[in-house]
Parts: sequence; C-alpha cells; structure tokens
Amino acid sequence: MNEAFIIDAVRTPRGEGKARGALNSVTPLELATVVLRAIACRNHLDTSLVDDVVLGCVTPVNEQGSDIARIATLAAGYDQRVTGLQVNRFCASGLESVNIAAAKVMSGQSDIVIAGGVESMSRVPMSSDGGAMTGDPYVVYRNYFTPQGIAADLICTLWSYGREDVDSFAVESHRRAAAAWLDGRFSGSVVPVVSDAGLLILDHDEHVRADTSLDGLARLKPAFAALGDSGFDTIALQRYPAIERIEHHHHAGNSSGIVDGAAAVLIANAEGVRKLGLKPRARIRSFATVGSEPTIMLTAPAPSVEKAAKIAGMNIGDIDLHEVNEAFASVVLRYMDLLDVPHDIVNVNGGAIALGHPLGASGSILLGTVLDELERRDLSVGACTLCAAAGMGIATIIERV
Repeated sequence: MNEAFIIDAVRTPRGEGKARGALNSVTPLELATVVLRAIACRNHLDTSLVDDVVLGCVTPVNEQGSDIARIATLAAGYDQRVTGLQVNRFCASGLESVNIAAAKVMSGQSDIVIAGGVESMSRVPMSSDGGAMTGDPYVVYRNYFTPQGIAADLICTLWSYGREDVDSFAVESHRRAAAAWLDGRFSGSVVPVVSDAGLLILDHDEHVRADTSLDGLARLKPAFAALGDSGFDTIALQRYPAIERIEHHHHAGNSSGIVDGAAAVLIANAEGVRKLGLKPRARIRSFATVGSEPTIMLTAPAPSVEKAAKIAGMNIGDIDLHEVNEAFASVVLRYMDLLDVPHDIVNVNGGAIALGHPLGASGSILLGTVLDELERRDLSVGACTLCAAAGMGIATIIERV
C-alpha cells in the first residue's frame, strides 16, 4: 500500500461566529477559496495535478450548500478537471476529509488530494440543516438523544469533574492560546483574510481572551441547566439511572467557541510527491473512527486514538503530542484520564475553548496545529481526535518524515 504524505497545511484565522465577528462579511465560499488559493500559491501548485478536493462542512445548506468543495475549486481558479467532495461527519468532518484523502492516495486511486473544511457559523447557524437526531421524536426517544451540553455535564457528573475543574481547564486553554499567538507559533500556517480591494479583514484568532480568569468564569451561570429542566435531564437519567441528578457545570466560557474559519491540507503518495517535486513534512500512519453510547455522545476520542494506535502498531506512550478538540472541557479531562496522558502534551497551544471550533474545519486545523508543533519541538508523532454528535469519535496519527 502507498504511503500518504502531508505536504502542507494552512488555515484562516478564526473569527467570532456572530454578526459582529470580523469574518461575518465573508461568505463560506470565500473562506474556502482563501485556503485553496493559499495552499496552491505556497507550493507553486499546478492544480491540474490535483485529483480531488475533499472539504468537511457540517451545515451544508444555503451558502454552504451545493457541494461547496467543487464550487470552491472553481472559485479558486483551479483546473476545471479537479473534482470536489463535501463530507459531513458532524464535528469530525474536517479530519474525516483528511482520512478520505489519505485513503485515496494510499489506495493509488489518486496521487494528490487536498483535504480541509469550512464553516461560517455566523452566516449559516449551527443545526439549521435540521435532521432526525433533533426533529424526529421516535428517533430521539429510542436513542435517548440529548443536546451536547447535557452530555458534557453528564460526563462531569459520572466522573466527578467539578465546576473548578472545567473552569481551570478553560483558563489554561486561553493562557496557552494567547502565549502561542504572542510567540508566533501559528504564523507559519495562518493565512490572513483580505477583501477584494486588498484590505485586511482578519489576521488572528478573534475568540482568544488572554485575561480569562477563574473569578471571571465563576460569575457565569451554567448554560445547560434550563435545557436539563425542560426534560433532557430526565432523558439522560433514564439511560443512567444510577445517578440522582446531573450536575451542570458547563457554560460559554468552558465550551468551544462558535467561530468562522476554513483549512486546507495537501496530501500525496510517493508518485504525487514526485509529480509535485516537493518535500513531505509528515506521513499519515493510521486513522480510525469509533461509535459510542449516543446519550453521553462525547466519550469516543480516547477509544478512537487507541484504535488508530493499534492499527499503526504503536502504544499511546509513542505519541508525543495530542490535539483533542475542546468541544467542552470535560471531554478533554475524560480523554486524559482514560489514556493516562498528562496535560503538558495535550493541546499545548490551547484549543477550541480559546480558539474556537468552526465545525467543518476543526479537524483539518488540528492536524496542521500538531504538525507545526511537532516541527517546532523536534518531536515525531502526533495524534488528532474529535468527538462528534450522535456518539462518534475520530482519530488520525501522523509521523514526521
């Protein structure tokens, strides 16, 4: 089987996913176009050599509809023979796009594929695509579906993570992210977004708050208690009758930020590398997905990484750095406990609590982040993982070359 090499990875800055956010004036198509043009320009890419473009997008409706991957290749000026595929595995979509691209080049059916993702959460609101998971009472009843915030608080309740635990984790996420920006650790991969007139729109992650403190977070009320009181706590307790009640500890300050953003990753096999005449930065050693219990929903990252490590013939101890999507603080706390990995090798430059979580792009962003940091620290192996709605997890393990 061919190897899948990572040639390059870029991303936009992440803008606040609100009407006042800097990227609200930029359509999702334009965000995707920014990263596709950037990865082509940085690598002097003859786009006629690219076999496919695979982009994650979790809410593929309205401005994000109509197979945004194909439309973005045309908008970016790629050769018209380059096809495009939009993929949706909820929050895992951006990493699933990488894994699909890797599978294509490993099989030899493609030599060069660009993976990535895009989400404009300020312009296309989360969950605006509907679906049975939230809209079909029969499906919800049979599977005990609850909102993700309820699931995150259920993790806190079952494994005794208190309010100070999740708030402390959030403070550290902001501290690390602010330090990373101050130190220029993202500068090699972040592509500024500019207007057609050449005016700068955004060149930094807008959601980071360097002054986040425990005292400040303590003043925030739990965000999901009212949802729980409306009936979702009762649904969760039917699945977990051993607990008396759900402790609600999550709020906007210790949950992932709603943001806009896009990312792209250039992936090739050995033949593709030869065609491009470029030096690979890393190889994709393995990837995996795992389904988990759908009420608690958010506990699959650890078993996903374990599965990917087994496929790669590795132990968890062989992984130098972990990037775990900070959907909620409890997700990463549980991951670290399950795999017995210290926080000093997990999300070392902060995570989605501080930087934001543009749903369809986050997985591709994590891959670029861990690759940059492996190079900066002269380390070898990195793992990326995300939880996803309806009880799924995804993982990818890469190794520098």
